[in-house]
Amino acid sequence: MGLLDRLSNWLQFKKKEARILCVGLDNSGKSTIINQLKPLRTRNTDIAPTVGFCVEQFNSGNLSFTVFDMSGQGRYRNLWEHYYSSSDAIIFVVDSTDKLRMPVAKEELNQLLSHKQIQQKRNLPVLFFANKNDLRHSVSPVKCAQLLGLDRGEWVRGGTWHICPSNGLTGEGLKEGLDWLSDQLIDLKS
Repeated sequence: MGLLDRLSNWLQFKKKEARILCVGLDNSGKSTIINQLKPLRTRNTDIAPTVGFCVEQFNSGNLSFTVFDMSGQGRYRNLWEHYYSSSDAIIFVVDSTDKLRMPVAKEELNQLLSHKQIQQKRNLPVLFFANKNDLRHSVSPVKCAQLLGLDRGEWVRGGTWHICPSNGLTGEGLKEGLDWLSDQLIDLKS
C-alpha cells in the first residue's frame, strides 16, 4: 500500500469501486493486459489461458477495480452473460492480427451488446483494446473499429466507447485506455 493509499485511508476517503467485465476471443491477450494493469509486485510471470473466469483486483487513481477476466474459448463464452448485470464497464480485447476471426469477434460483440441486461444499462462505457498492434500484420485501431461495426454506432444507445492500440506484453497503450475508462467511471459515479 502506497503513501497516498494510507493517507486516504487515514483521512477516511473511500475509493470508488468499479466492476469491469473483460471479454474477447481466446488468445486476444485479455489476461496479459490485466496482468500489466496490476501493480508490478503482484504481476504473474507466466500467463496461462483462462478457463472459465478469473478475478483480479487493483487500484488506479481514485478507483478500485475488480476485473472479471472471462475465458474467450467458444465453450465458455456463455458464462459472460452471468456478469452483465453487475458490471460497471466492459473491456473488449481484440487480436488486431487475427483478421480471419474478426467476424467472430464482431458476432460475439453484437450478442453482448444486444443482450437485455446490457441494453438496460445506459451510459455503459466500453473500452476496446486493439491488442498486438505492434506486430507487422496488425490492423489499425480505426480498421478494427470498422471491422467490428463500431463506426456505425448503432449499438451505442447513450453508452460511450473508445478504442486504443495496445501491446499487452509491454503495456503500451494500456494507460491511455485505463485513463479513459477511469474518467468515464468517475463521471458516472459522481
